[in-house]
Amino acid sequence: MNDQDRPRADIGVFGGSGFYSLAAEAETVKIETAWGPPSAPVAVAAFGSVRVAFLPRHGTGHRIPPHRVNYRANVDAMRQLGVRALVSPFAAGSLRPEIRPGEFVVCDQLVDRTWGRDSTFYDEFDDGPVHIPFAEPYDPRLRRIVLDAAAEVGAAAHDGGTVVVVNGPRFSTRAESRWHRESGWHVVNMTQSPEAPLAMEAGIPFVGIALVTDYDAGLDEDPGVEPVSQEAVFAVFEANLHKVRELLDAAIPRLAA
Repeated sequence: MNDQDRPRADIGVFGGSGFYSLAAEAETVKIETAWGPPSAPVAVAAFGSVRVAFLPRHGTGHRIPPHRVNYRANVDAMRQLGVRALVSPFAAGSLRPEIRPGEFVVCDQLVDRTWGRDSTFYDEFDDGPVHIPFAEPYDPRLRRIVLDAAAEVGAAAHDGGTVVVVNGPRFSTRAESRWHRESGWHVVNMTQSPEAPLAMEAGIPFVGIALVTDYDAGLDEDPGVEPVSQEAVFAVFEANLHKVRELLDAAIPRLAA
């Protein structure tokens, strides 16, 4: 499919653990990129007058682990569709007792502890060096829109927070989790980097929305809190998926404005 025949979209949404579709009626679009195929065909659907492109970052059936996701292809597919904003809901473990499972964190900062991932489009500086500013990894305007939408639908959402991104697919040790918490970070995840820096390089405003599913390796303050398990993450996300959809339904028209 050439660029002229390809459908366009206003907003891009990446799906994560337990979030594999956005709309029942959608046009499926296969996109090729210079970095290979994205995780899955992109589903483009109309939400009123807004066209939304949806891509599950882990592929159909969650077959791609976080360290093997083709993040460059995923972001470039959204760029080819012309999206003006990228929304990235993701499952996260809380590092703080006041950030509870079932709540959202609309992050404003990111710490990257991943390794071995293709995290830039610039493998060579053919046209000169390119070092993007990344002091603010999340777009302030998009963050405010999401927070306002959360208030509108009655979803508990924390304004700001730092996500520390680990390589996965394993979860953290107690010592690692304690280190993350003592460093002042708020939630932990496996996919926000390199999604965020690649979106910045592609010139697409980006917002990350953490849905808290667990307390990572537990809480020192409460020995009764069990360390996270895969089953617990998927169960909590599934139980709260309706909140993600309600939040996106309220935010999408404003994000496209």
